[in-house]
Amino acid sequence: MADTKPSSPLASIEAVEAGLAAQGYIASRQIATAVYLSQAIEKPILVEGPAGVGKTELAKAIAAWRGLKMIRLQCYEGLDEAKALYEWKYAKQLLYTQILKDKLGEVLSGAATLHAALDQLHDFGDVFFSREFVEPRPLLQAMLEPQGCVLLIDEIDKSDAEFESLLLEILSDFQVTIPELGTIAAAGAPTVILTSNSERNLGDALKRRCLHLHIGFPEQRLEERIVESRIPGISERLRRQLVGFIHDIRTLDLKKQPSVSETIDWARVLVLLQAAELGHDVVRDTLNVLLKYESDIEVALPQVTTFVAKAQRQNIFG
Repeated sequence: MADTKPSSPLASIEAVEAGLAAQGYIASRQIATAVYLSQAIEKPILVEGPAGVGKTELAKAIAAWRGLKMIRLQCYEGLDEAKALYEWKYAKQLLYTQILKDKLGEVLSGAATLHAALDQLHDFGDVFFSREFVEPRPLLQAMLEPQGCVLLIDEIDKSDAEFESLLLEILSDFQVTIPELGTIAAAGAPTVILTSNSERNLGDALKRRCLHLHIGFPEQRLEERIVESRIPGISERLRRQLVGFIHDIRTLDLKKQPSVSETIDWARVLVLLQAAELGHDVVRDTLNVLLKYESDIEVALPQVTTFVAKAQRQNIFG
């Protein structure tokens, strides 16, 4: 792991590329620049793009490289502040109520008037809504992390539009407000990564508070570097052929294009099967690793022979 203190600024874009690469994440220049700028100006990154291109992995790689704890909030429809920000420890409050009830005589023993008794009870009532009774959820946990952290708000587009409003204070000021406790500022500014598969349009207020980064399918040489990093035992010949084949597959009209994660899975499978190079039979037998819908496999099968031959020629002249 790179020797970078969590609180130190990132030295350069090149340092970001090297640091992420040390964790097995091969970043494009665009990705490395966004990470560098996010740290330099303390702004969250909204990472959009199709599933499986490395959006979540980017947050994991940043955390591992910089030696930071990663706190993940997985978004879904109906997510609210009780699951995302905080909730009260009701069982503990109930226990405290019982203890107070048992000790009520002692608590009020010095009160000469009803007004004095109410004042004393008020002091005890405030304890019910103190930090001791708060159960932090991911957003509040990130604010309380003393050395900072990487806060991953994953698949924000799956949450309701109303949930975005809950995030605005965190994204702009790195703080949260709890009515009973007041405003809690981050102990150390977190690195915030939001991911979206673009299932719905996000609000302008949220986008305005973030740097925008789109991660699409990588160009061929970058994808070859990714495969080389993740599957060290694969030969250069097979690596070049399979990436070339996948790039041709992505030109077809498919329900789901194979992502980088499928590229890595397929490379792992071909190495496991001890394939020296792509061939029609091994591709046909393992096409289900790349394509997740039977209709997509039916579209791709007639093109397998052509795409395999092209990948083999590309290797010869590449």
